[in-house]
Amino acid sequence: MAHDDLRIVSLIPSATEIVACLGLTDCLVGRSHECDYPPKAQALPICTEPKFNPAGTSGEIHDRVTDLLQSALSVYRVKTEVLEQLRPTHILTQAQCEVCAVSLSDVEQAVAELTHVQPQIISLQPNTLAEVWADIERVAQVLRVAAPIAALQQRVAACVAATQGLEKTDWPTVACIEWAEPLMAAGNWIPELVEMAGGISLFGAIGQHSPWLTWEKLLAANPDVIVLMPCGFDLQRTRQDAELLAQHPQWQSLKAVQMSKVYITDGNQYFNRPGPRLVESLEILLEILHPDRVRSLRFQGTGWLGFP
Repeated sequence: MAHDDLRIVSLIPSATEIVACLGLTDCLVGRSHECDYPPKAQALPICTEPKFNPAGTSGEIHDRVTDLLQSALSVYRVKTEVLEQLRPTHILTQAQCEVCAVSLSDVEQAVAELTHVQPQIISLQPNTLAEVWADIERVAQVLRVAAPIAALQQRVAACVAATQGLEKTDWPTVACIEWAEPLMAAGNWIPELVEMAGGISLFGAIGQHSPWLTWEKLLAANPDVIVLMPCGFDLQRTRQDAELLAQHPQWQSLKAVQMSKVYITDGNQYFNRPGPRLVESLEILLEILHPDRVRSLRFQGTGWLGFP
């Protein structure tokens, strides 16, 4: 199939970014309601919508999603009528998290209802950095283009090399927080990125789903550094959650708070998306954990900030 014949719909932000890194942005004809990068994608027709109100506090959002999952199979809707109009050749979706985006079963059901086209579904389910690379290569293979994995891996290697010579005793202990209320630590590829950036991840196991976290465990671990990366939140929205956490009566007793080593990040653009920009997520962690080991704090102010 020639590139001119490709009509790609991406129903998850990370897949949209994968298509862009493969040089096929112009072949995108539709996106999810959350796909916002590259900026050009924002002009595309929207093919999904949440069945819940995404505004409110972290606790309110959590309660709405939990209630919905108990009464329905999905928290998002695929706009079949939009897909019908777009006539895609390929649909990219995910089978990893039913809270993050439309599920594979949602997409399969929607495609079964299409009358004019039968697009190929490519489902992504990465839990580690290696699986993200494999997904990029798989998408590239299906779409018959080259995957720039080597260039991405070179940047990863440069980050790892930046902390060479540091004793592990000089590595800070790190708590990465993916949700504020209730508390959730970051799992999957995040503990791996922390280690590559010269940190010791206290919660979450490489390749395992993000675990719930109690305040008792957080206080007992007493991390050197706390990095907030709530799923789907930008810097401004993450600051609101940080302010919420700071109201906890024992917040001030944490070492990271006392040493001014609490950081907010744009988890929505970086850490939460298992695509090519996980490399930038790693570069952000390196800036946070070892600022003396980088040439410049390139992402400070856009990707991360100190809190308060």
